[in-house]
Amino acid sequence: MLAGELGAFLRSRREAVRPAQVGLPVSAGRRTPGLRRAELATLADVSVEYLARLEQGRDTRPSARVLRALARALLLSEEDTEYLHRLAAVTYGIELGPRTRDVVRTVRPTVQAVLRQLEPAPSFVVNHLGDLLAWTGAYERLVGPLGVLDGDPPNVLWFTFVDDRARTAYPDWETVADEHVADLYELRWGDPAVDEFAQRLARRAGEAFTERWQRRPLGSRRTGVRELSHPELGTLRLSFEMLQLSDPELRLVILLPAEEQTRVSLEKLQTDLGS
Repeated sequence: MLAGELGAFLRSRREAVRPAQVGLPVSAGRRTPGLRRAELATLADVSVEYLARLEQGRDTRPSARVLRALARALLLSEEDTEYLHRLAAVTYGIELGPRTRDVVRTVRPTVQAVLRQLEPAPSFVVNHLGDLLAWTGAYERLVGPLGVLDGDPPNVLWFTFVDDRARTAYPDWETVADEHVADLYELRWGDPAVDEFAQRLARRAGEAFTERWQRRPLGSRRTGVRELSHPELGTLRLSFEMLQLSDPELRLVILLPAEEQTRVSLEKLQTDLGS
């Protein structure tokens, strides 16, 4: 839920800023991660008591001036600053608050038809919890040997954090894990289904997930290149494009070769698939 999220977001960003980044001296015996509350209050020109109320959720109506000052003091990115203002607006009641929505578990026939047209590109449809709902035959052939589709339902986050095979499948596992958690957090927006899923995942995955979730990450990529270690084809470099479908809870992800060797390997994969 969004209750207390404004304060938690501020705390996460305060703990991520190192004193040297804002020109403060660093003492050898310092134990506080990031900035102390008093240091941030001084930088943002607010009282320590007021900042404490914000972080503890006892004050949920910061002014635009205070939000701008906190964003500057915390060195927030444009994306983080926008998210901070959105949190404040929702908390204040200017916009719609937490939304409960049904978790989409199926895809429409027209989306299935799109996937058929995308063959032989490895492609899949995923909901906001990371459940894999539909995919091309090429995607099944590509990730089936890795174990990605073994879950019931298969879920990209569950595979990444719970299945030991994921650390072999993703040579850049740390980056993949970061991006999956950022994606889940960005799509959370007060949905209790996301919080319930995150709690279940935290119980199974432990610190690898919880430490990332507590950072309240933003900035997951919608396009880029990812490496995959395939037991038959070796290391593949795959470009990905993530597209929003008309249903806001669903996204279509298309994988394409990012280099010639990967293109040749994918062609071999499709030849074996059709044989």
